[in-house]
Order: sequence, then structure tokens, then C-alpha cells
Amino acid sequence: MYRYFPGGRDELIDAVVTWEYRRFFLRLYGAVRDAETLEELMERGLMVAHRAIQDHEVLQMILRTEPEALEPALRAESEPSRTLLMEFLMPYLERHELREGVEPASAADFLARMILSYMGSPGRWDLNNPAEVSRLVRAELLAGILPEVVSGR
Repeated sequence: MYRYFPGGRDELIDAVVTWEYRRFFLRLYGAVRDAETLEELMERGLMVAHRAIQDHEVLQMILRTEPEALEPALRAESEPSRTLLMEFLMPYLERHELREGVEPASAADFLARMILSYMGSPGRWDLNNPAEVSRLVRAELLAGILPEVVSGR
């Protein structure tokens, strides 16, 4: 295997992480692309992303054995991940009426940072529970962005 990766083990790990990272975002896009509302997009996206990371054997192995190879991509400071999420969120934000003074680009940046943060470390929220995810999205993520967000379902 190392013949195909002249940089050795580090290059191989980097290639696997890059490949899985791209596949992850393609699967995520496939799961949310037909969402009709920003709320639905956020709820479904958080659940799918969390489950994908949690259930992915390769990603979990890398997080256990080589966390420095993957964790930067899942941090809110990750420029490529944040930019990708921002670009995906922009059309949804542009279709919504936003609170007065909220710019779509600023909202996209905030939401992308929060999504990345919760994907990697959900804190007190159970991202496998649709009711909790709905409360998180509506009460904490969109409450300051959308004029009226109904809390929970």
C-alpha cells in the first residue's frame, strides 16, 4: 500500500481522511438536499451528520488512533468545512425572512460554526432524538436569526 503513497503512513492517513471527508459531505448533502425549510435542513442535517460520524468505523478508528488527522476538519475553525457549509446554507437563508439586522452571510457563518461544533461535540443534546434536535435548532440556533421560530414540535 505504501508504494502508492510515497509519503508513507502520514500521506496514506491524509488520503483516507480526505476521501472519507468528501464522502461524508456527499452523503450529508444527499440526506438534506430536498429539505424545504431552514428548520428541516438544520434538524435533518445535524442528526445525519452526528449519526454518520458516530457510526462510521473508519472515522471512529481515526478519531481514536490519529485524532489530529481528523479533528481539525470537524472544528468550527475549519475554513474548508465552514465555507462548504456556508455555501450550502446561503440559498436557504436568502429565501427566509431574517430578523432585522441579520445578514445572510453572517447567519451562514454562525450556523456553519455551530453545526461543526455540535457535530463533533453535542454537549447536553441527544442528536439521535428528533425532539431534542428540533429544540436545539429552534431555541438555540435559529432563534436569533429568524423572526419567529416555534420552539419544539
